[in-house]
Amino acid sequence: MTTLTDLGERICIMGPSGSGKSTLAVAIGHARHLPVIHLDQLSHLPATDWEKRPVGEFITLHDAAITGDRWVMEGNYTRCLPQRLERATGLILLDISTPLSLYRYFRRTLFEKNRHGALAEGRDSIKREMVQYILGPARQNRRHYAAMYQKLTLPKILLPSPGVLRQFYRRENLTRP
Repeated sequence: MTTLTDLGERICIMGPSGSGKSTLAVAIGHARHLPVIHLDQLSHLPATDWEKRPVGEFITLHDAAITGDRWVMEGNYTRCLPQRLERATGLILLDISTPLSLYRYFRRTLFEKNRHGALAEGRDSIKREMVQYILGPARQNRRHYAAMYQKLTLPKILLPSPGVLRQFYRRENLTRP
């Protein structure tokens, strides 16, 4: 059984929206004394309602972030995935159902104003584009990530449900922030 220690000091966390990536990254960062990088914060401008940065600017920020010797980085952003996985020493893949992802998106947008991974001084609102993404491309990405996971030779951990994620927190003595 692969443990958190086996994943090394540059850990990628991927999974659908609302699967717990940000919270897990903060818990691991705290436990392992690793800097936490939320890719949403690099991809979007602070103090906005999730306004995207120019793609080139995001890629520059992403590529600078992965040069660090130690980090836990959460988010998907497949356009930058090859270079991220090349630097990573381990991967955690979370998975939740599409209905649960959608429920958690609404819950966090409406009620969790100071959640981990949110934009500094940002605003949040329900966005039709995000709902469409969760119902469409995100469902397809789950299959793509599962296939990618099978092929990777990095140390890796699959957490295929909220219950297995809770067991992982207990097994690794992680504290939810």
